[in-house]
Amino acid sequence: MRTAFNKWGNSLLALLLALAACSSPDQSSGIPGQDQSVSIRYTARRVVVADTLYRGRLLDRHDSVLVATRPQFLLSLPRRPPLDTLALGRLLGWDSTTVRRRIAEALPYPEARSGYPVQLRLTKSEAERVRRDSSATVPRLTLTARRRRVYTTKAGAPVLGYRSTEAQPFFRQARRTGRGRFYRLRNGGVETYYSGLLTGHRGYLHPLLDAKGQQHGTWAKDTIFQQGQDLHLTIDAKLQAYAEKLLGGRKGYLVALDPRTGEILAYVSAPVYPAATLTAPDQAGVRAGLLEHEDMPLLNRPAMLANPPGSVFKLVNAAVALQLGALKPATAFRCDQSLVSCVHDHPKPRSLTAGLKYSCNPYFYQVMQNLIDQVPDSLAQDTVAARHANLARWRRYARSFGLDSVLGADMPREAPGFLPTPAYYDKARRTTRWTYRSIYSLSIGQGEINLTGLQMANMAAIIANRGWYYPPHLVRGIGTGGPLPRFTVKHHTLIDSANFAALVPGMVAVMQRGGTADASSLADVGITVAGKTGTVENDEGDDHAAFVGFAPADHPKIAVAVYIENAGFGATAAAPCAVLVMEKYLRGSIAPKRKRWEKRIQRRAQVAQYP
Repeated sequence: MRTAFNKWGNSLLALLLALAACSSPDQSSGIPGQDQSVSIRYTARRVVVADTLYRGRLLDRHDSVLVATRPQFLLSLPRRPPLDTLALGRLLGWDSTTVRRRIAEALPYPEARSGYPVQLRLTKSEAERVRRDSSATVPRLTLTARRRRVYTTKAGAPVLGYRSTEAQPFFRQARRTGRGRFYRLRNGGVETYYSGLLTGHRGYLHPLLDAKGQQHGTWAKDTIFQQGQDLHLTIDAKLQAYAEKLLGGRKGYLVALDPRTGEILAYVSAPVYPAATLTAPDQAGVRAGLLEHEDMPLLNRPAMLANPPGSVFKLVNAAVALQLGALKPATAFRCDQSLVSCVHDHPKPRSLTAGLKYSCNPYFYQVMQNLIDQVPDSLAQDTVAARHANLARWRRYARSFGLDSVLGADMPREAPGFLPTPAYYDKARRTTRWTYRSIYSLSIGQGEINLTGLQMANMAAIIANRGWYYPPHLVRGIGTGGPLPRFTVKHHTLIDSANFAALVPGMVAVMQRGGTADASSLADVGITVAGKTGTVENDEGDDHAAFVGFAPADHPKIAVAVYIENAGFGATAAAPCAVLVMEKYLRGSIAPKRKRWEKRIQRRAQVAQYP
C-alpha cells in the first residue's frame, strides 16, 4: 500500500511541476538555483507524531477517579471439561459458591453448554497467584492482561456509560432482544457523548523528501497531536452511591442538582446495576438478565421516561396563574369535592400558601379554571376561541420552564415530554367545543402532561432561583477548562421572580406541621426544606410517588426530584428519599433521629435489588 501511495505522490508531484513549468517558464522546477532541465523526484511521506493515545479519565466533582484505562487481568478457563472448581477456588482464594456464581455470570444464558469461552476478571493479587501456581494446581488456564476501561465504582452506570468498542458483546446480546436497539442508543453516558474529547487524535506530518532524505515542503496539511482529555464530572460519587442505596431495585429515579449552576450532583435510574456490567467480559449472564427483566433496569429513566408529574405540577400552574392574573397569593377557594376528589382532610385553603400546604385538588382545579375560562374583552362573545387562546397561552408560559422540549443535557438521548395543545384536544375530543371539564386533569398534573426526571429536577431549580436556570449537565470541566459553552448560558422563564417567591412559603409549609410532608422535615438539624409532594394516579396498579424540593429554602444549594413507581403516596415514599439526600449532601451525615428511617428505606430497596 505504501509503494502505491508513493507512486501516486510522485505522479502528482510530477504533474504539478510540469504545470508550473508550463505556466512560469522562468522559474526553477522546485529547488532554488537548480537548472530547469534537471528532473527532481520527491517522495511523499506520512509520519505519525504519536502512535499511542491516552484516553482521558472520568473524575467526580472532588477529583476521585471513577473510570480510567488500566491493565485488566483476564483468566480464560478451558473450554472442555473437566474443570476442578474446588482447586480453582483454592487457587484464587474464592469459596465454592463464589466460583459457581462468577462462572454463571459469565455465561450468556443459564443453559450454555461446555465449549463457551469463559473469562473471569481478576485482581492484581489474584493474577499473581495464578502466575505462581496455576500450572500445577489447575492446568490449561490462560492468564492475559490488556488495557481496558476500568471502573473504580459500582455506582453511576447511566452516567458513566461505556466505550462502544468495549461494549460490542453487549450490542450483540441486545440485538437478540426486542428492546435491544432501544437500550443501545440510550445507555452510552458521558463515555459515548464525549468520546471524541476523551480519545483525542493522532498528529501526522506530510513531508516531501528528496533522494537524500531532505525535506522540500509538504504534500498535505500537517495535523497536531492532541491527547485525550480528562472529564471532571459534576457527580458527587459518595452522594451518588448513597442515593442508589435508597432506590436500589425499586423502579424510579432520583435527580439532584445544584440550582446555582445546573450541575447534576446525583443521577439515579432504578433498578440500579453495577457500572461495569455492560462492558465486563465476565458479565454476559448478568447482561442477559438485565435485557430480559420486566422492570427494564437498562432504561435510562430520568432522561427517557416521561410520566404525568402529579401534584408537583401545581407549582407550575400556580406560577402561570399568578403571572396572568388568574390568581393572587391571598386568593381563597372552597375545597369543593364535587369538582374533583381531595384525599387530604384539611381546613379550607384561604390562600395559595394553604392550597400548596394541603395540596388541595379542588383549589387548583379552580385556579386552572380561572386560567382557561377567563374571557378577554376581544373574545367576549366566543368562549370556544377564548378557551383555545387561553390554553395556548398557558402552554407557552409552561414551556418556558424547559418543558415539552429537550433541555440539552450532555447525554446521548433525552425525551422532550409533552404539554397538550388546543389542536391536540380538538383531535382527541373530535370537536373544537371541548370544555374545561374535559381537560381539568391538567390542574393536578395528570392526564396528558408528561415530564422527565431531568425536567422535574430543573423545575425545582427554577423555583429555587426565582425564575432562571442553567441547563442540567454532567461534565463541569474538560481538561483544564470548563464545561461546554452552552451550559454557561442562563435561561429565563416568562414568569416574574415575585411570582416564584410567592410559591416558596407554601412549599416550606408542606414540610411543616400539618403539611403533606411534615414527617420529612429537617428542622431538627437547622435546614429549612421547600418541597411539594405528588401522588400520581395509575390505572394499571399502585399509584406512583413523586416529590420535588430544594434546600436550604432561603439560599438553595441542592434541588431534588424523586419518582418511585407503584410506591403509593409521595409524602411517605418519595419525600423521605429526597430529604435524606439533601441532608447527606448539606451535612455529610444523617442525624440519629432518621437513622432507623434510613435503614428501613435501604432494606426495602435491597429486597428488590437487581441483579
